[in-house]
Amino acid sequence: MRRRASLVLLAFAVFFAAMAPTLRWYAFPRLAKIPPNQYQETVLEAKPATLLNYSTLKAEKVDSITIIQTLKGNVEESKRIERDAGRDVVVWDSLSYVTGPDGKMVSKIPERYIFDAHTQDPVHATGESVDGDPVRREGIEFKWPFLTEKRDYQYFDAQTRTSAPIHYQGTRTFRGLEVYYFEQTIPWTQVPMPKTMPVKGITPDVLAKTGLTRWYSTKRMFWIDPVTGAPVNGEEIHKEELRNARALMGQDTITVFEGHVKMREDYIVSVVDLVKSNRLMVLMLVSYLPWTFTLLGLALLALSLWLEARSRRPGPDTRPLREAGPGPAPVTAPV
Repeated sequence: MRRRASLVLLAFAVFFAAMAPTLRWYAFPRLAKIPPNQYQETVLEAKPATLLNYSTLKAEKVDSITIIQTLKGNVEESKRIERDAGRDVVVWDSLSYVTGPDGKMVSKIPERYIFDAHTQDPVHATGESVDGDPVRREGIEFKWPFLTEKRDYQYFDAQTRTSAPIHYQGTRTFRGLEVYYFEQTIPWTQVPMPKTMPVKGITPDVLAKTGLTRWYSTKRMFWIDPVTGAPVNGEEIHKEELRNARALMGQDTITVFEGHVKMREDYIVSVVDLVKSNRLMVLMLVSYLPWTFTLLGLALLALSLWLEARSRRPGPDTRPLREAGPGPAPVTAPV
């Protein structure tokens, strides 16, 4: 009976020992993925800010500007690209929509971002673009990989259409979460004019004929949950200028926008709550369950070996004593 029990325990020990690496190295890459139909909206604000008044062609101080950033999963495009890529692909159609203090549009920049659903590596396919211009991204954008590492990453900048290192600056605590803090600084760089301008009739071609050029610089800051790779907070110290503007505006350089852009408080709360719930699933796959199964397998193996050893140990001799019969007759010496 003990031997049979030890074999059953041994079988369970092997099962749990096999499940531990299976969860970490097989199930995790297949289950921890960005869904193709995800929709996300984030509102950021700069209070106060400097903004170009296109009616007076002068930079003015304003109370605030608002940036509404939406990410919408394009399921049909994901399926189309997956057929050729041979892996799970997410297509995000993004829009960065900027409004002034009066609620009117200042600029809007659409993007199409195509990436691997698990690793977040870019997937190059037809349609990858920024403001209608084809691009070829290198590195990440919007989201870090699951299990983010303490190192620098290449981060794509939509304004310059190029990638540059975003530097790991240390571990911090943000709203009760241990996060990794990253910074990227883009030096002054000439960038394309937006396709959609806030004044009707003004196009990038019209501005190009005047000799105007658009320049941009930013310091980008992210607080990243290392388990899910999701930003729980993001800020930018953002600056834009028009240069070679003397003929049109009376001075060589004029500020188009300048401000410290931050996530609105209610969206920070919402994102932190979402990340806290999602990180539990990832930790179950990469840590909690694999370690539990490993320890359980070792415990069952030890118990199995103990029962096997007990079954092989000789017990006390319990055989019944032989029943005594009549002894030999006594020998009588001759008289």
